[in-house]
Amino acid sequence: MTQEVLVDALPYIDTGYDEPGVREAALAMVEDEKKRYRPTKNYLEHLSNLNLATFETELMRVEMERVAARQPMDNLSMKRYELPPPPPGKMTDVAAWSECVDNSMAQLEHQATRIMNLELMSDYGGEAWKSYNEVLQKMLSQTQKQLQQLKKEIQELNWSRKSLQTNAGNELRHLESSWVSLVSRNYEIEQACVMLEAEITKLEKEKDNINTSES
Repeated sequence: MTQEVLVDALPYIDTGYDEPGVREAALAMVEDEKKRYRPTKNYLEHLSNLNLATFETELMRVEMERVAARQPMDNLSMKRYELPPPPPGKMTDVAAWSECVDNSMAQLEHQATRIMNLELMSDYGGEAWKSYNEVLQKMLSQTQKQLQQLKKEIQELNWSRKSLQTNAGNELRHLESSWVSLVSRNYEIEQACVMLEAEITKLEKEKDNINTSES
């Protein structure tokens, strides 16, 4: 059975937290508790081992290794955009020229695709970006509402705790005042009893003295 822990601190009505040595004493108690606490179970054992390379691509791995080795980044290769002629020894080779023509046609098609993408971006990119911003704005509004709701719940909880502790503080002060009054009355009664006992003892001695003198 789980052992319940009673927290009897009342931070809204308790005093003395700012007195010298209180914070140090509390921290010392925490450190002492930490020294005596020896966890016997790994509370993360039900989780699988962390795999940091799950979303790591080959390009990312190579780049991370380059950064770790403090090597400079390679310059952007422009070779794929070059249109070199056939080598000097193959200037009359039809196949070599055909390969160069195929390369130039591929480069031309690539540039045409880029132009088309730019045109599409010019026509529809603005609207797509506006739609994306609207989605982000809705997400932001929902998150802000959740945040405000949580803040409201926390504030209501704090107000409730403060109200309960304030009422408890008033009751405690009333009981403390009653206790002090009762203790004071008990002390006065004890003092009166002591004085009466002393008076009784004195009278008994006087009575014994009178009886002795008469006899």
